[in-house]
Amino acid sequence: MAFFEQHIHSEPKTFLSKYVFSFDHKVIGKQFLWYGILFLGIGGIMALMIRWTLAFPGQAFPVIGNLLFPETGGVVPPDTYAMLFTMHGTIMIFYAITPILIGAFGNFLIPLQIGARDMVFPLLNMLSFWLAFISGVILMASLCIPLGAAAGGWTSYPTLSTLIGSPGAGQTLWTLALFILGISSTMGAVNYITTIIVLRAPGMGYFDMPLAVWGLGLTAILNAIFLPVLGAGLLLLIFDRVFGTTFFLAGAAATSGTGDPILFQHVFWIFGHPEVYILILPAWGITSDLLSFFARKPAFGAKATALAMTSITILSTVVYGHHMYTTQMSPLLTQSFMTLTMTISIPSAIFFANWLGTLWKGSIKFPTPMVFSLGVVFVFGLGGLTGLYLATVTTDLYLHDTYFVVGHFHYTMAASVLLGGYAAIYFWMPKMFGKMLNETLGHIHFWLTFIGLNGVFMGMMIVGYAGMHRRLYNPFVYDFLERLIPLNTFVTYSALLMGVAQFFFVANFIHTVFFKKEKATDNPWEVGTLEWTVPSPAPVYNFKEIPVVKCGPHEFGNPNLTGDRDYQFQTEELV
Repeated sequence: MAFFEQHIHSEPKTFLSKYVFSFDHKVIGKQFLWYGILFLGIGGIMALMIRWTLAFPGQAFPVIGNLLFPETGGVVPPDTYAMLFTMHGTIMIFYAITPILIGAFGNFLIPLQIGARDMVFPLLNMLSFWLAFISGVILMASLCIPLGAAAGGWTSYPTLSTLIGSPGAGQTLWTLALFILGISSTMGAVNYITTIIVLRAPGMGYFDMPLAVWGLGLTAILNAIFLPVLGAGLLLLIFDRVFGTTFFLAGAAATSGTGDPILFQHVFWIFGHPEVYILILPAWGITSDLLSFFARKPAFGAKATALAMTSITILSTVVYGHHMYTTQMSPLLTQSFMTLTMTISIPSAIFFANWLGTLWKGSIKFPTPMVFSLGVVFVFGLGGLTGLYLATVTTDLYLHDTYFVVGHFHYTMAASVLLGGYAAIYFWMPKMFGKMLNETLGHIHFWLTFIGLNGVFMGMMIVGYAGMHRRLYNPFVYDFLERLIPLNTFVTYSALLMGVAQFFFVANFIHTVFFKKEKATDNPWEVGTLEWTVPSPAPVYNFKEIPVVKCGPHEFGNPNLTGDRDYQFQTEELV
């Protein structure tokens, strides 16, 4: 039962209050969606520039190369290459994936799926978006200053990120932007957690919530706990760069007794490994729901899936050390972290098996959201299995900092989260904008993305296993890597295919939002969760009457249902 009284909101009267400084969680969700899609495009262009440089060293980047790098004839210079992979990783993780899955769908779905009229703290919600917006402006501004943006990698380890490694102001702006974004995400996390606890509709227990809400709620818990840890490290790094402190200064411990670059790695990965699950938990929850919806049968082991996700959330807090095996960590510690990391694969296997159980003997339909969800199942399986080699000390010592790590990370993060985000966009598009995305374009978008994506990330793992290290401007100056040029060229062509695929999505999305006249029905997918009991797009107040929940979110195939309907709404009694 809700502890907070929920009022029916009145329609905003001005353009600013309706579309810019809105308190409506649905509008804020759309703002985060546009924000994330914009940065997804920017980060994607940077990725193509990285790949072009590796496949065709010394050749000008096509179309925009001469415009961006006139002094080198369109060729990406080495210092810019370091800036590109730094900004690409930062943008994709913090400014594309996070806004789309957590900012957009966390905001949009949580109140609608738990039967609330809005977030519990609407003002905090609005401020969280605008702080994220300010953070993005600061990050992009760093591209335009002398010596350019940050170039120390997305992890920005000292000494690469100190004044010795990065003398310009770009690294300082990067650190400030991430610090502000952390405040924004912490605001959102507090809002999500409180809303789920106190604004659930009458009758809705925790196991009556859709698994998407479970994923978003667990993500919010991790954000609330670990973003302040990263914030502390970033603040100390700013102090080192601006005020001359020595928290991360190499060699300072020998003179003043303080300061150690490895300290930043501890602080970063205490946040950084939960961050992996912060990003992927929403995709897991969304995929778990969509597989049930389009297999037209109850989610197999839904409670076990929720508990497995909870177990992973807890275990993710104690496995960070496997990122640091090469820092001369004590062998006793490495074995402990290896064991804990292996342990996390058990609940991962449980919910993966539950996905397969949901599909087994289902009456499966294949609209665009479903094919993207099936893509998540495939790429996460590959990514999860390859992670075992990095969790094991002996193999990680060889594979650490090679392209095998890049391929694994992209399979579990970029691939799983990207495909999960697209599944969510295609599925909830009618509820957000009142219109359906074109199915033919959606399927073309999926298959080109899926084929290109696997070519890129599988190719990365192969060249990494062959010994090619990441972050090298021209790895082929080494004789033993010359033979990898054709494979790198293949990876780049796959990346170009993946890039072309996104034009189908952009065209589909823009045409649907701005030019398509045909309206979607209120429940085009024929599912029973609470958001589909209200008109499409959802009204400003969500629910005229707060719904009373009487069953779970995945009730399909009940033989006692009358008519042609094979599903029942959560507001209907189980019969």
